[in-house]
Amino acid sequence: MALIKSWVKSANTSQTDFPLNNLPYGVFTISDSEPHCCVAIGDMVLDVTLLEAEQILIPKINDKVFDEPYWNSFMELGPESWQLFRNNLTNLLKQNPDDTKNKNESILKKFLKPQKECVLHMPFVVSEFTDFFASYHHANNVGTMFRGPENALPPNWLHIPIGYNGRASTVIISGTDVQRPMGQLKPPTEDIPYFGPCKRFDFELELGAIVGTSTEIGTTLSTQEADNLIFGYVILNDWSARDIQAWEYQPLGPFQSKATATTISPWIVTKAALEPFRKPTPKREKPLLPYLEEKGPMLYDIDLSVTIETNHGKNLKQITNTNYSEMYYSSAQQLAHHTSSGCAMSCGDLLGSGTISGPTRDQYGSMLELSWGGKNPIEVHNSEMRSFLEDGDIIRMTGAANGENYKIGFGENIGKIIPAKK
Repeated sequence: MALIKSWVKSANTSQTDFPLNNLPYGVFTISDSEPHCCVAIGDMVLDVTLLEAEQILIPKINDKVFDEPYWNSFMELGPESWQLFRNNLTNLLKQNPDDTKNKNESILKKFLKPQKECVLHMPFVVSEFTDFFASYHHANNVGTMFRGPENALPPNWLHIPIGYNGRASTVIISGTDVQRPMGQLKPPTEDIPYFGPCKRFDFELELGAIVGTSTEIGTTLSTQEADNLIFGYVILNDWSARDIQAWEYQPLGPFQSKATATTISPWIVTKAALEPFRKPTPKREKPLLPYLEEKGPMLYDIDLSVTIETNHGKNLKQITNTNYSEMYYSSAQQLAHHTSSGCAMSCGDLLGSGTISGPTRDQYGSMLELSWGGKNPIEVHNSEMRSFLEDGDIIRMTGAANGENYKIGFGENIGKIIPAKK
C-alpha cells in the first residue's frame, strides 16, 4: 500500500510517524484547556471532540462519545463504527486534486493544533491489565538462565499462552517518572529477607493490545472473533523488579515485582492502520489445540527499538532493535485463551504481549537478557556499563511498521527512573 497524500503537508513525508495511512488516536491539552480526544496527522493534532461538537464528524447519532477525555465510549460502538469513522476522517484529510477551493482544509484548519504545543494524556481508561510471556526467544533465554537449556521452556509453554493478571491502577502514560520500587529482597547468601530498594530494576519491551468491546461472562472467542475485538495497539514497557520477583514468584508468579508501573505510548495505533503489515506466527513445534488455531496472519511486521540515556551520557544509546513478528503467540490468541474459561472481557482491557526478543543479543527485549542475568554488563556510554537500570536512566521505546515511502509509527514511550522513597 502506498502513501495516501493529505492536504496537511507534514503528513506527506517519509519521516513522520503519522501519515494519513496511520491516524492514531490520543487525548491532549494545551495550556489549561480541557482534555480533548484527537487524531495525530503529520506534526499536528486534529481535535475530534470539537469536530463532534460542531457536528462535522458524528460517530453516534443523538449521542456524543467525545465529550469525555478518553476513547472508551467510541470503542464500545464496535468495529463497524470504527471503520466508518476512519473512512470519514481519511476523506476529510485526503488531498483532492479536483478540489481547487480546498473545501475540507478551509473547514478543518481551525481544529488543527501543533503537536509541539500539546500535552498528551492517557488515551483510554484501562479496565484491567493482563501480561503474557509469549516470545519464544525471551522465554528460552530466561529459562536457560534459571534452569539450563535442557529445561528452558516449561512443559506447557508450547501449548498455551502463559499470562498473569497485573495492575491496571499503575498503567501510566509516557513521560511519567517511574519510582524505583521497594520490596522484600533475599540475596542467595542470606537466610532471611530484608526490606529495601530494588537493585535489579529492568524494562520489558512489549506491545499492548487494547480490547475495544466487552463480552459477557461465559462467552468464549475464536482467534478470529478475538482479533475483531482488538481496537488498537500501543508500545508497552512493563517495568520489572527482578530481585523482588526472584524471591516472591514461587509458587504463584509475579506480584509486587510487576506492580510498580507499566508505561504505554500515548497514541493508539488502530488495527486498521496495521492491516498491510500482517505476518503469520511461526511454525509450531507442537500442534495447538483447535481454539488457538489461526485462520490467517495475526502478527505484524513492526520494528521496535530501545535506547538508554544516562546521567553521564546525554546521547541516546540504542541497546535493542527487534520486531513484533518474533512473537510465538499473537494478541488474538492471547485474547481467545483469556476467554476460554468464559472470562468476561471489558472495553479498555489491556493485554501485554510479553517481552519481545529476537534470536540475537542485540534483539533482546530486557536488561535481564542483555546482561544475561547481570553476568555480562553492556556498555551504554564511554565505558559506562549497565547490568540493570540505575536512577536517572531514561528508557525510550519506539516502533514503526514501514511501508512504501511511509511508516506507521507509535510515537515514543519514555520513562525516567527516580530514586526509591525510603
